[in-house]
Amino acid sequence: MKLTIHGYSTALYATWYFIEELGILFDAGDGVCSSLLGKAGKIKHAFISHADRDHLTGLLQFNQLFAGLKPTIYYPKDSGSFPFLKEFFTKFDPHNTGTNWQEIEDKSIIATKNTIQVEAIENGHVVQPGLLKSLSFKVFETKRKLKSEFANLHKDELINIKKERGDGFLTNEIKRNILSYSADTPIDDYDRYHNSEVLIHEATFLTKEETNTKMWKNKHSSLYEVFEMIANINIDKLILGHFSSRYDQYEIDNKIKKHIQQYNIKIPVYRIPIGNTIKNILAQEPIN
Repeated sequence: MKLTIHGYSTALYATWYFIEELGILFDAGDGVCSSLLGKAGKIKHAFISHADRDHLTGLLQFNQLFAGLKPTIYYPKDSGSFPFLKEFFTKFDPHNTGTNWQEIEDKSIIATKNTIQVEAIENGHVVQPGLLKSLSFKVFETKRKLKSEFANLHKDELINIKKERGDGFLTNEIKRNILSYSADTPIDDYDRYHNSEVLIHEATFLTKEETNTKMWKNKHSSLYEVFEMIANINIDKLILGHFSSRYDQYEIDNKIKKHIQQYNIKIPVYRIPIGNTIKNILAQEPIN
């Protein structure tokens, strides 16, 4: 499936990614509506990974402009900020109704279209024992494919068999992980994104040592750790974002190129420059 992905992601300031064909928004930092303009009206499902301000403050304008289109906002079930926001929006914009707020759990699967499902996965960004505060997401496309033993049958024969035995007798279910979104998270499971066709992953820090100095805060990934993981799993395309603005873009790009060479990365690697919105990310030139 061709995916048109628009996004902005600079640590501390704002993060959001919109997948146009799917009507799905991952996180909703500042600028999501002002960058997408009318295209923001295509957002039917907004999956918010956690309650940090840089991942949700764009919801106020989104609700004001598009509540009437009845979008759904999904959030981690134990994040109390979202019921508060729902109440605030109701009072602040009482004439803008229609937005559905839905808490979700680890391993929740949400069907967004006939063939598309989004799975929520608890991650280690916000850790409070017994509470679900932060999520990553995986997008699956499920289709049915005709079994090879029926490939040479005439259309009329297939119709008759389907009437008698059902579609499940004729076809196999094919499930593809077409996109994964890490959100803010440390890397603790290499298999989590294995066989993702597109992986959007944060890389707040450039080195693992810098990550370790921030262990008392909510946990993040380093660029080094992301590439170490990528070298050990199978994905088709990588989008890197959420870099800290403490770094110069030239420094970031040099580190990315160094790791690409070090780990012999053959897949296309894209990155979201600090402070920039990128339209149709996968149509840009990869950094390698």
